[in-house]
Order: sequence, then C-alpha cells, then structure tokens
Amino acid sequence: MLSEATSRPSGRAALWLSAAAVSAALALGGAFAAPVGAHAATTAAYTGIVLGVGADEAQRTVTWYTSADSAQVVQVAPTSALVNGEFVASVTTFAATGAANIASSGGFNRHATISGLQEDTQYSYRVGSDGNWSTTYSFKTQSFEGDFDFLFFGDPQIGASGNVANDQAGWVDTMNVALNANPNAELLVSGGDQVETANTEAQWDAFLAPEQLRAYPWAATIGNHDVGGKAYEQHFYTPNTDYSADYYRSGNTATESGGDYWYIYKDVLFIDLNSNSYNDATGGGDEAHVQYVTDVVKAHGAEAKYTVLVYHHSIYSAASHAKDADNKVRRVDFPTTFSELGVDLVLQGHDHVYTRSYEIKDGQKANADEQPGANDVFVGEGGVIYMTANSASGSKYYDITVPDNSGTSGAGNGADPLNPGSYWYNSVQSQEKTRSYVKVQVKADELVVEGIRSQASTGGGVESKIDSVTIHPHHADGGEDLQVIVPTAAPGEFGWTIDGENGLVDLGTAEEKDGYFEATGEINPITVSDTRSSLAPWSITSVLGDFADGGKTFSGSYLGWTPKVVTPGAGAVAGAAVTSGFDGGAGLSVTRVLGAAVQGHDKGEALLGANLDLKLPTETQTGSYRATLTITALAG
Repeated sequence: MLSEATSRPSGRAALWLSAAAVSAALALGGAFAAPVGAHAATTAAYTGIVLGVGADEAQRTVTWYTSADSAQVVQVAPTSALVNGEFVASVTTFAATGAANIASSGGFNRHATISGLQEDTQYSYRVGSDGNWSTTYSFKTQSFEGDFDFLFFGDPQIGASGNVANDQAGWVDTMNVALNANPNAELLVSGGDQVETANTEAQWDAFLAPEQLRAYPWAATIGNHDVGGKAYEQHFYTPNTDYSADYYRSGNTATESGGDYWYIYKDVLFIDLNSNSYNDATGGGDEAHVQYVTDVVKAHGAEAKYTVLVYHHSIYSAASHAKDADNKVRRVDFPTTFSELGVDLVLQGHDHVYTRSYEIKDGQKANADEQPGANDVFVGEGGVIYMTANSASGSKYYDITVPDNSGTSGAGNGADPLNPGSYWYNSVQSQEKTRSYVKVQVKADELVVEGIRSQASTGGGVESKIDSVTIHPHHADGGEDLQVIVPTAAPGEFGWTIDGENGLVDLGTAEEKDGYFEATGEINPITVSDTRSSLAPWSITSVLGDFADGGKTFSGSYLGWTPKVVTPGAGAVAGAAVTSGFDGGAGLSVTRVLGAAVQGHDKGEALLGANLDLKLPTETQTGSYRATLTITALAG
C-alpha cells in the first residue's frame, strides 16, 4: 500500500503564502547568488550608507564609506524571508565597486546597484563581507504602474548656519515630518547643496543622519557648495550618469564633482543637470546641458508621460540670487529648448526662498491672463512650470529682493504687471524663514505641486500648505486625446488538492513475474487550480520514501510512474515517465515532476494523474509495506 502526504500547510491560502515567499526570494536579478559565508572575512567599518535611485522602479543603488579596501557586497532578501531578523543561508548578492577616497575624507567608497526588484515588496539589505556586516536596513517597493508621490527638498546645506548640530536637527526634523505625513512617498529628490563645504565629512555625516535616507531612494543633485571636491561623488552613485568633462565646472573632472544623469520612474522621465557648469567658454556649459536634455528626451521621452528636470541654480526665483549674472545666462540658454522638448516641470534650489513660476514658454510668460497664485494651470503647448524650494534644514534663508526695470521677458528682472511687488515670472513667491519641502503628486493627467511647511510659522502650522497648484498638461490641438486606465487584475491564487476519500493508494498484492514481483495502480488524481493574474509558472513534484513493514524495508526507487494530464487546464503539461529502479535508475526515490506549466500559461484548473509501476526482486521479504509519497507545489 502507498500513502500520499504533502509538504504544504493545510489549506490553499497557506500554500500560496509559502509559495509566494519562495518566488520573491528567487526573483532578484543579482550579479550572483551566494550563501552567507561566500566572501573572505574582513575587518571594516561601514559609514555613510545611503539608498539611491536606480535607472527604473526595479532598481536601487547603495553607496557607503568603508575603512577597508576589500571586496564588499550588498546582500538583499525579501524581509519576509528573514528568520528571526537574520538573513537565511542563501541571499541575493550584488558586487560593489569603488576606490580610495580623497585624503580629507579618508578610507574608501563603495557602491552597488540592486536590480530585479519586484513590486509591492519589503526588502532588507546590508553591506559588507562575510563575518563583517553593517546594520540591516529595509525599503519597500510599491506598484510599478500608476500614480505616485515624490518629495523635493531644497538646500539642506548643513553647516551654513555655522552650527552643524543645529542644521542637522532641523534637517532630521524635516525628514521626520515629511515622511511621517507621506510614508508612501516613493522618491526623495534633492535640490542640491547637501552641505556647506564640499569636502567636510562632519557635514556629510550630519546630512546623512536621517534614517529615511536608508529607507527611501535619494535622487541626488549637485549644488555649488557640493561641487568643489570629490566627496559628493564618493557619497552618491547615480544611474545613467555622463561624467564627461562637458558636465563639470570648467571641465575639471580631477578635483571636482559633476555629471548629468537621467532615470525613468513610472510615468516620469527625470533629468538631473550639474548647473555649476554653465559657461561655454570654460567647459561644455549650458550648450552641453541643452544638448544632453535634447538627446535624452528624444531617446526616452516617449517612454514616459511627463518630463521633470532638476538642477540647483534657480533661474526664476525671488531672493538673493534672482539677479545673478550666471542665472541670467541660464535664463536665456534654457527655457526655449525646455519648451520645445515638452518639459512639464523644472525643480530648482539655490536661492533659499519658495517660488512658483507662471507658465513660461520660450522665456516669456505664456498666458498674460494667468493670475497670481492660481491653483489650477492649464498649460498650452510648450508651457513649463518652474519651482524653487526653500531650505529644508533652516540653515540659511535669503530675503526676497525687489524687481527692477530690466524687462519682463528673457533675462529681465522686471515687475509683474499683475502684482508689482513680485518678479514678472513668479506666480507665487514666499519667504517665511521656516523650514519646508515640496510634495509632487504624479497622477494620470495632472501634476499636483504643493509647498509644505515642516516647521510652524505665522503663515501656518506644521504640514500646512504654503502653496498648491494643479498642473494640467497640454493635449493635442485639433482633436481629442483619449485616456483609459487598465487596473491591476485581481491577484488570484494557486492551489491544489488530492481527489479521493483519503490519501491511500492500494496497489494490491504484487504478482510474481519472470524474476521479479510487480504491482500497478494509479495515484489519486490531483486537482491544480491557478487563477493568478501573473500567469507565473508552477510545478507539482513528488519524492517517495522507503517502503517499510516493521523492521523490514525496501527502497522507494523500485517504484516508477507515467504522469498524465487527465483533464487539461492551467497550462498543465505532464512530467516525464520514470521507470522502476529495478530496471535501472533511482525511480521515485528522488524528486520527480508530476506536472508543470510555464510562464504565460492560461488560467484554469487541471487534473493530474499517474500510472504506477512497482517492480521488486523476488527475494524481497514477505509483508504488507507502506511508503509516503511527498507532494510539493512550487508557484513562481
């Protein structure tokens, strides 16, 4: 007699949870998978760990400082796969690269790119090498489609006040306020000037103090206070980065930081520029940036619904830097190209004040009738909105300055005819000298941009709004655009059951043949149901233990089978026939496939069966033997 047993928990739901954990653990596309203990032990300290944005939703980068010049990695696993908070014996591993830091920083830097992430999954990660690991951190991916929020932070500039500890406290508080209010924000976008002095590591330590920088991806932007050394590049690795001399101030790649980069996150193409390089006479400057944006938009603009540019030097602001000669140069060089390329939103820092521009087209106010502070802006073709974020740490603020008579278009800083106290290009300008951040909601057919206080002021309490605008994008003239949202299908489930009153298969009494005993029969059929929208592969496998009758045994290898699909469905394909070990081989004493389906199979239900063939040597001892056929389901 043969009895069937399962390695699953009871019930379909329990099985599905088990299978999901296995599939998630295997989904990461690492450079290689290695067990814990695969790397030579080192003794190193790990500091400055920061989670960075990747090239798309399925990537993250991790950058850190280390005291040892050794082979190091990032280990990643779904948090659900950790056992008592510890990484299991096998994890996905991503090799790190890096180099020696400059002398003022000391030590070494490392970075690695995590790829192949799955949506809606909590991951845990750590950096280091065998026996010498960092603290374990975690992050969560969300759906790779649909609406999302990101947060934009202007000039923490830690150290600008002269008191690093105070600046750090303000920065930490802003991060706490912003992420407590927006825990599902998916990106943290920088406006530049992370620190006051480019190579002062005490300031970098203070900037990296918020724990959120290890849980949410930071999309770094280089400011004029970051550019004068290599610490910025040591601390941040960014995707798709062009480190050509054209994208460095005065072409100085040797001792300064720089580079332009881009990435796509859901429906947004982000392009980040090093606006410190603006003078064509001393490097690539604005001409090179304009060409870079043009090339990226032409190559990748069709892959996204919106284009958002980020750089440090605000060309439409209201405070100390509004009339800077270099910003006037950029104000002439940039806007026409941005309009022609269909840029939707430009995020800037540098001037430590909050501003939101009118709709700007080709360097001019696009709609003379647009009113100051309008909460809805329906942009025309080529219309762009420019935002400037105030200080997120409170380390420094600039007073708003007064318009002059230099003109109301192009490089001019003249007054707004509708609001003479403001510059012609600004719909909103505010200086409350309190910490704030910007929240951007990316929706199917609008961008909602809000300036939000992270510190109470006379204008409002913590989390009150300085400003809010809904940007409605332009649609084709002379026709109608149609839009439909296709929702995520219900996840469905995978499950299986054994047909029959119990799990016993009786093969009867073996018959003596020419030199062997033989018994035949069939397993109780197994019903497999798969309604998952992922159409992921599945398999049903079995392995047989030894037959036993008291102290008497014989090997399960003597049983063979011929699987079959009794009722087709769910993409089921029968496993290969396996002969009895009496005729050679291991029979069912090793794991064999009863049935399986490949990725993309149809949803549905199948009935699997198998004809059994037991052959035994005639010298097998008399008895009534029983063995357990363990059945396992894997649903990827």
